[in-house]
Amino acid sequence: MNIEPVVNASFDHFFRFTQDEVIRFAELTGDNNPLHLDAAYAATTNFKRPIIHGILGATVFTKVLGTQFPGFGSVYLKQTLEFLRPMYVETDYKAVFTIKSIQEEKHIAEISTEIVDITTKKVVTRGIATMINDKIF
Repeated sequence: MNIEPVVNASFDHFFRFTQDEVIRFAELTGDNNPLHLDAAYAATTNFKRPIIHGILGATVFTKVLGTQFPGFGSVYLKQTLEFLRPMYVETDYKAVFTIKSIQEEKHIAEISTEIVDITTKKVVTRGIATMINDKIF
């Protein structure tokens, strides 16, 4: 990790999902809800178009926390999630990670996790990750 692991340190990660990734996620998990896969069905809902599985969006958290911030050796103890707004394919998002607290004696940190829609600037998903890493914290 190139960022000092201190309270209020933050890290941003930019990403987007394709419809093919949504289809592959549906195949992997068995969640074939037409809200995610069928544009005609989704058009009849409040969303008006297919939305990404909320958990697929949240997979960006484990990717970043385990490989970039805080990085290798980090292990999840807990993750809370709130799905505030839908996510859509081919839309640019920013995941924002901010260290909220560190228990140095236990090598544990609580890290705020948010996904922000780049265009609207609105938070679509948020939560708190509790991570342990005896090499970093």
